[in-house]
Amino acid sequence: MSIAPLFKQPGLTADQIRNFAFSWRASRVLLTACELDVFTILGESWKQSTEVAESLEADPRATDRLMNALAGMGVLVKKDGSFANTEAALRFLVRGSDGYIHSLDHVANLWKSWSTLTDAVRQGSRVLESPGIKWDTQSLHAFIAGMHDRARDTADETILSLDLTDVSRVLDVGGGSGVYSMAMARAKEDLRATVFDLPHVVPITEQYIRKSGFSERIDTLAGDYNVDDFGNGYDMVFLSAVVLINSPEANRKLIGKCAGALKPGGQVVVQDYILDEDRTAPLHATLYALNMLVVTRAGDTYTEQEVRSWMEEAGLRRITRTDTRFGVSQITGWNAE
Repeated sequence: MSIAPLFKQPGLTADQIRNFAFSWRASRVLLTACELDVFTILGESWKQSTEVAESLEADPRATDRLMNALAGMGVLVKKDGSFANTEAALRFLVRGSDGYIHSLDHVANLWKSWSTLTDAVRQGSRVLESPGIKWDTQSLHAFIAGMHDRARDTADETILSLDLTDVSRVLDVGGGSGVYSMAMARAKEDLRATVFDLPHVVPITEQYIRKSGFSERIDTLAGDYNVDDFGNGYDMVFLSAVVLINSPEANRKLIGKCAGALKPGGQVVVQDYILDEDRTAPLHATLYALNMLVVTRAGDTYTEQEVRSWMEEAGLRRITRTDTRFGVSQITGWNAE
């Protein structure tokens, strides 16, 4: 149950609040099973918990208790002492399946950072010197894959809100897999895009571009947007899920840099979770602000007025906002002709 409807219910009881507070247990069970690859080990077969424990090199009794809980949650099926994946587990939780939810690997990493929230609130900044997200190769691939999968299902519709009429060259800042560049390329045949991201991300970006078949129209540029040049002459500079990583001052500088990279009449698009002016809604944006508190040095979610102020200072005009049905908004500022 979502927290917002729960606390708006008339006659809310203490037991309901306690049950909500304990809801993390089911999440932790699922994430532990994902981390251990229980679902992949089971695959399409029936196995006893002792067999799974042996494959995991884990304690048999503890593995059995974990799998019992998963069966109780309806994620696994148990019959005559053996376990099997449900249809949903086969589709979404077995590595290599078409519907595998890559972002769960990233969520499991986020657990470590979110466990420091109390101390982060006390001190006002990230607690872990090195974030709970461990950016080894596997974790980085999992993060990019998770973000790609989430955006892939909505990108084609989301970019319909953009004005691509006179856009032939796009800079996709912090573009990750390039999923939005691909959506724009599908939407407009003469559009070319450059995905700008960190040097250790770009090789992963290039893998996704090759798989998409857009290698002739989408290229990459490696660097740090805070310090490195990303050229000029763009009709659009697109930033999705970027400003929430940065402090207000860093965003002010970044938007100014993006505006300076535009052709006359070009546009900067900030696509992100946008808070209302009193910062209490939408709920997902308020929660994401806390996510940025525990995993970044100065990240946050921002209001429309804050984004507008950065754009206005950068000399952008005709600033508009479009809300999508996927929880993100697009704020667009135009350069002078």
